[in-house]
Amino acid sequence: MPQYYKLGSIPHKRHITFRKENGDLHYEQLFGTIGFDGMSSLLYHLHRPTQVKRINKSYDVTPRIAVAKNMKSLRLEGLNIKPVEDYLDSRKIILTNADCHIVLAAPQNSQQGYFYKNADCDELIFIHQGKGELKTQLGNLSFSYGDYLLIPRGVIYQLEFDSKENRLLILESHRPIYTPKRYRNWFGQLLEHSPYCERDFRKPEYLETLDRKGDFMIKVKKQGVIHEYIYAYHPFDVVGWDGYNYPYAFSIHDFEPITGRVHLPPPIHQTFETDAFVVCSFVPRLYDYHPESIPAPYNHSNIDSDEVLYYVDGDFMSRNDIGKGNITLHPAGIPHGPHPGATERSIGQTKTEELAVMVDTFTPLMVTEEALKIDAGDYYKSWIE
Repeated sequence: MPQYYKLGSIPHKRHITFRKENGDLHYEQLFGTIGFDGMSSLLYHLHRPTQVKRINKSYDVTPRIAVAKNMKSLRLEGLNIKPVEDYLDSRKIILTNADCHIVLAAPQNSQQGYFYKNADCDELIFIHQGKGELKTQLGNLSFSYGDYLLIPRGVIYQLEFDSKENRLLILESHRPIYTPKRYRNWFGQLLEHSPYCERDFRKPEYLETLDRKGDFMIKVKKQGVIHEYIYAYHPFDVVGWDGYNYPYAFSIHDFEPITGRVHLPPPIHQTFETDAFVVCSFVPRLYDYHPESIPAPYNHSNIDSDEVLYYVDGDFMSRNDIGKGNITLHPAGIPHGPHPGATERSIGQTKTEELAVMVDTFTPLMVTEEALKIDAGDYYKSWIE
């Protein structure tokens, strides 16, 4: 990504008259990032997208920091985040820095009575449990277990879940999230050595153009504050659009692992990047095939980045006492590696069924009060033999 895409009805040229059947004009909107220099799309609305009737309350959702300068390895029990009815209320920031928030959520219901727009951050939502549909002004996308949903900042959306059993890992990024540059040629096409290709990315499937007048609440997050805007028309009144800026889905199950004769470092698992952090996908794969290889990772020092691992499923070979939904934080500045016995257990093994999402940040992460509520205890001592 990005790729050019269009959906619905659009005029043959930009910035020209585009009329409805009754002769009235459609309303064009440039939806872009980084001023006029980043990715953008041109949207065509039935009504002006600027008609604010009133602004209700605003409330602060800035995370409460418990440890601002952390140097302790942590294991958090992510599935202990309590289910909450409302989607936004369910989102709990557990780790944060100036570049991103790492969020857990267990929403029980679809968004009721409002739409959401994050004006601060791109959002990368990983679906650990649940399925449903992402609805946006740019079209709808179905999602299920293992999907990454990339929602660029400014997209107005609703998540509709099929059941109450939902678990999400959400990354909010103040920087745009892209596929790694090394996977793309100078035109943006994914290269042959990339662990995925354009066919693996699912774009909005269809437009649900709604011509409705009334009171429509959009909760807009800006500078850590949510503002409740009431608009005069339904925000999903787009009849067509084209461009490069839109939400899309990618399944972790479509990530093709890169393997070697001896153990390869984490960059082979890289899936997304910003200039402030990277996201990696650990998927079922064959282990290293040198006759004397050690499949377990070697001890390594995080000198420049904090490492966060979210364990999704399978057997996590390099760790003891790790379960689904656990999150480990290995802070920059100290080495970490396989738990006692893990190296020996790995020798002779031929494959792994593990599934995990890793986030490496280049700015230290602060630990929030929400994180301490699910702290498993003295994880930092777990390498003692």
